[in-house]
Amino acid sequence: MTAEIKGGINIAMKVPSHQYEATIRFYRDVVGLKPFDAKAPAIGFELGPNRLWIDEAPAMSQAEIWLELFTGDHRVALEHLEASGAIRCDPIERLGEDFRGGWIMNPANIVHMVREPDAW
Repeated sequence: MTAEIKGGINIAMKVPSHQYEATIRFYRDVVGLKPFDAKAPAIGFELGPNRLWIDEAPAMSQAEIWLELFTGDHRVALEHLEASGAIRCDPIERLGEDFRGGWIMNPANIVHMVREPDAW
């Protein structure tokens, strides 16, 4: 059995500390995206139907983009993805014991959160 998997609404940009403030200013002041702080300290921006989160990542040397996938059953979806060759990478960022989702990487090492839409 395979789980239905759909694109989520969240895109996370993990940005090193030395580039964080300039990146926030770029999206807010130069591009003109509307900011919000529903999950402070992360800063979010409206990106059409999506939300772009800018997360400060002091341990990183360069920025990364992380994507989100929705599924009705995270266990089935994660098992399917792992059986199909996706690499599980749950230690990359703790989600909590009761969170209904997990982390995988695609073949190009792009991180994806796979979660049930109401998991947050």
